[in-house]
Amino acid sequence: MGRRRNIAATIGGWSARHRWWALLVWVAFVAVATIAGNAVGTAEMRGYESANGDSRQAEQILDGARFANVAGEVVLVQSRTGTLTVTDPAFRRAVEDVKRAVEATGQVEHVRTPYDKEPSPVTQDRRTTLVQFDMKGDGGTAEERIQPVLDAVAGVQGAHPGLRVEEAGAASSAKLIGEAIDEDFVRAEQLSLPITLGILLAAFGALLAAVVPVALAMTAIFAATGLLALTSHLLHVDSATSNVMLLIGLAVGVDYSLFFIMRAREERAKGRDKKRSIEIAAATSGRAVLISGITVIVAMAGMFLTGNGIFMGFAEGTILVVLTAVAGSLTVLPALLSLIGDKIDARLIHGTARVLTGGRVTWRRVLGVRGGQSRMWGAIMKPVLRHPLISVVLAGGLLAALAVPAFGLKTGAQTIDDLQGDYQIAETFKRIDKAFPGGNEPAVIVVKAADVTTPAFTAKIEDFRRRALATGEANEPFAVAVNPDRTVAKISVGIKGTGADEVSEHAIHTLREEVVPATLPGAHVTGNTAGSMDFNEQLMRRIPLVFGFVLLLAFVLLLVSFRSLVVAVKAIALNLLSVAAAYGVLVLVFQKGYGESLLGFHSTGTITNWLPLFLFVILFGLSMDYHVFILSRIREAYDRGMSTEDAVSFGIRSTAAVVTSAALIMVAVFATFATLSLLTFMQLGIGLAAAVLIDATVVRAVLLPATMKLLGDWNWYLPRWLDWLPRLSHGDDEPEEAPEERVPVLV
Repeated sequence: MGRRRNIAATIGGWSARHRWWALLVWVAFVAVATIAGNAVGTAEMRGYESANGDSRQAEQILDGARFANVAGEVVLVQSRTGTLTVTDPAFRRAVEDVKRAVEATGQVEHVRTPYDKEPSPVTQDRRTTLVQFDMKGDGGTAEERIQPVLDAVAGVQGAHPGLRVEEAGAASSAKLIGEAIDEDFVRAEQLSLPITLGILLAAFGALLAAVVPVALAMTAIFAATGLLALTSHLLHVDSATSNVMLLIGLAVGVDYSLFFIMRAREERAKGRDKKRSIEIAAATSGRAVLISGITVIVAMAGMFLTGNGIFMGFAEGTILVVLTAVAGSLTVLPALLSLIGDKIDARLIHGTARVLTGGRVTWRRVLGVRGGQSRMWGAIMKPVLRHPLISVVLAGGLLAALAVPAFGLKTGAQTIDDLQGDYQIAETFKRIDKAFPGGNEPAVIVVKAADVTTPAFTAKIEDFRRRALATGEANEPFAVAVNPDRTVAKISVGIKGTGADEVSEHAIHTLREEVVPATLPGAHVTGNTAGSMDFNEQLMRRIPLVFGFVLLLAFVLLLVSFRSLVVAVKAIALNLLSVAAAYGVLVLVFQKGYGESLLGFHSTGTITNWLPLFLFVILFGLSMDYHVFILSRIREAYDRGMSTEDAVSFGIRSTAAVVTSAALIMVAVFATFATLSLLTFMQLGIGLAAAVLIDATVVRAVLLPATMKLLGDWNWYLPRWLDWLPRLSHGDDEPEEAPEERVPVLV
């Protein structure tokens, strides 16, 4: 009878037999993708592509209206003691010094002060004003020319210590905040690589075995980034997509290599030759990698249903990097193992451990692993399998308790408060917003007509201004800009509130439902507050679709892979429980503020509005890595004749070392994002790290084996009417052969 071969085994076997061809194809693929991507460049999404609803319509009109891309700047001039007002000579001299200083740079135009014919705004107490101006040239590159202006304003501040003279605006924030965030990401990337290498050294005890997974992951990221540049011309992406790709690509790329290399080493330790070890690793761990990768891809594809450009771009980038990592793991990794052979277990680390301990300690003993099975996890498994019901109650109760705070989860849009750390410009924005409520987050009304400059239309705009201010929910500053064709008017008006609270949202509702229909019918309202409201509304409509899509397809994938209705349902339930617990941790830390001093942040009382859905999709996909890997090993043992209990015990213990190492790498990589200055990315990093840690310990080491012990042979229940499902191999189906000679492996 012919043996069955799964796809992963076929691909891996071919790569091992034709190792130079496999390596050449991979190198060529990475090179071509990278070069082609750099040649065409990444197409970033237009402003309206990240918007929804009425805001999207407004932004689309603005995108086609050919408005000049202008970077507006303001200088806050404020009395420090409250004694000086704009009418005092000292105050006026400071304002005029600001005007002269910025004009002397030659980089600004349209400077307005409170003493001009068209005055800039002044607070009611007359103690605070703004000097407003625009940067010359294209606003998109203004940050490159802003430094002389910042220096000029700093000079005026030094000459007037009794007043607060501070600059803020589009160009200055892009330069100062953008540079800080870029430095943060570089630092996070620099931290993640050595941490990953360190954990791999601990896991393998061999330098080459640690370098190979990182090298494979990085080449996969390079190739995927190049592919993203190509596909981005079909579906534009957000600038943060590449950072998300690095985060996910490094984590899954290294994990997949870990799964494969650990199994190959285990088979070598049993005495099998190099060729046979690679074949078994491809047939088992390679297949688990394939299923895990498909699950992540399916989960990420759910984000296309959101209809939001940012989510779709994240899905596009993540799918590409996971697909590339899977391809590399199934092709180039077997080829490398075939080429390197036993050199992957070079003595550098093993020898050091033995020399330092006089031969009493080997690296495997340090890890608590002998013969491919973990003694530590074996010790944990004994009470879990002996008392499965108690284990389920205790572990399930712990996760349920962690999940309870998630019911109080509150989302909010990103604001300047998200910027953590000592950033003077952030404080300046806050002072401006406090002095001129709504000035930083104005409502923007976009209206299109044959000619928006006619006396009749100008009268409509003035009527809008009068009615908007009369509501008591809108305020100065009020400004009108007209495009070159005079077909579109962009009206900016301040609104009450912080821009992210109920007061501001009510003001948007009032403008949309009362003022605009009565004065400028057909106009659209956008701006940060309106955009956030439309985003949340779209998200609430689409979340059920995304959740349903991800859960259904994951269920089908697991059902087909393991031919078990119970395994599929239980996997979904356990994953949802771990995600809910991660949400609870997020709420406790970032919403309630527990751990503020430890992590060095200040809570805003909300979770960034796009994070919960993004975390669900990412976590659901990533948690399947371990689940599929462990279940594949359990099913492999069960198919070879073990009882369910013995198969569970064997599967957990034999995969514990690699799952622990993989989880530590993911936690470490994700935790580096907690060092960033933006609270949103801190939330993302901590949320991912907490979820992976919970999933790899409480869920996989306690809940999974305990529930399988309780269910016994019911774990493999499949209704007769589903018997038509294909029977997939979970191991290498070639009959076991006694090894001719045991091959010594340095473990």
